[in-house]
Amino acid sequence: MKGGNTLSWITLGWIILLARSITLSAAITPDASKATVLDEGMNGYRKTEASGVILALQTRLERGETRLRHETRHGYLLSLLHELNVPVSSQLLVASKTSPNKALISPQNPRALYYNDQASVAYVPSAELIELAAADVKLGVVFYTLEQKESAQPRLVRDDRCLECHASSKTLDVPGLLVRSFLTKDDGDVDVLSGIVVTHRTPIAERWGGFYVTGTYGALTHRGNLFGAEAIARHEKDPACNANITDLKPFLEVRKYPDGGSDIVSLLVLEHQAHMQTLLTRLAAESRNALQTGDSLRPAYPAIEAVLKYMLFTDEAGLGSTVRGTSDFAHWFEQQGPKDKQGRSLRQFDLQTRLFKFPFSFMIYSPSFEAVPAPARKHFYRRLWDILSGEDPSPDYRKLSEASRKAIREVLIETKNDLPNYWRF
Repeated sequence: MKGGNTLSWITLGWIILLARSITLSAAITPDASKATVLDEGMNGYRKTEASGVILALQTRLERGETRLRHETRHGYLLSLLHELNVPVSSQLLVASKTSPNKALISPQNPRALYYNDQASVAYVPSAELIELAAADVKLGVVFYTLEQKESAQPRLVRDDRCLECHASSKTLDVPGLLVRSFLTKDDGDVDVLSGIVVTHRTPIAERWGGFYVTGTYGALTHRGNLFGAEAIARHEKDPACNANITDLKPFLEVRKYPDGGSDIVSLLVLEHQAHMQTLLTRLAAESRNALQTGDSLRPAYPAIEAVLKYMLFTDEAGLGSTVRGTSDFAHWFEQQGPKDKQGRSLRQFDLQTRLFKFPFSFMIYSPSFEAVPAPARKHFYRRLWDILSGEDPSPDYRKLSEASRKAIREVLIETKNDLPNYWRF
């Protein structure tokens, strides 16, 4: 893997068009030729140099500036998380067989996910590989693997095999991450037809199939902690039978993992973040495509509106009960974001009626947002100002209270350096 930032300019807009052609071609092409279509369609993605924190770590390893330490129980996992600033407390345990390591995954040996804003790491006990993904300002998301066998020179290797699911209609035809909910059998196999893509808009009752969920959350019901027909049938009679679990020891050998839980707050954040990343990738692609094929940004306006609505949590499914996790993830997460002079941050949680205290996405600080072409960001800020100042009376934003609008404006003015001058006067 080469470390560098050069780009043989394959635009993200072009990649979108190619991804759309893959989807269409797959529908009319025999399965036997699907791999060939994928190779041809994603050629630009495959040949484009990656960027992001995982590539940066590989570069530091090659230069001898750091090293990954291998330990008996978890291999390179803990050292990898440390180097990527990914908290152990973000751990989520997924028992559904929805990964290249699916032969090893079961409710007794779930896949563990860890993440921060820029990277995610997937670990399965006894697996030969750790799977990784990184946000990439040029390509959306790029996937990697790391061999667990101890080596003098461990390597993070780019691996594009994940694109068949992670560059599909489920990810808006751009490379992205997925959080899905499946009815899951007692061996980890899933009912494919039951699967849904989960975002912060999804009703809680439909979320988390295939996941363990630890925490307390009152009367909320969901699909998590249910494995097998018997458990699912019991849940239909008693929707609370799988709720408010704080200890997973009765279900699996938790000492195989760095943390003992699968924190509900971490899960709520991931669901928002994953789809937000996809929307930003799509917006960057459509904006570049519009600007390169004409002199008008207008074709990208629908993508800008979609990002605005999602950032402002206009269709967020309410919580309705106070939510508490089982790790210190919530504390860690709140400490990461920029704060204004009053100590307010877009990372502050509410966890009573909604996810965040101020309903606006912390992902506005992400490199993926900064990578959106300047004309599109300029239009985004104009539209956001119209909404937060009350000049936009559309029904989509009516439930946004004046107090929330004011707080979001004030926090952004103090923490975002690229806001237009009219925001400040």
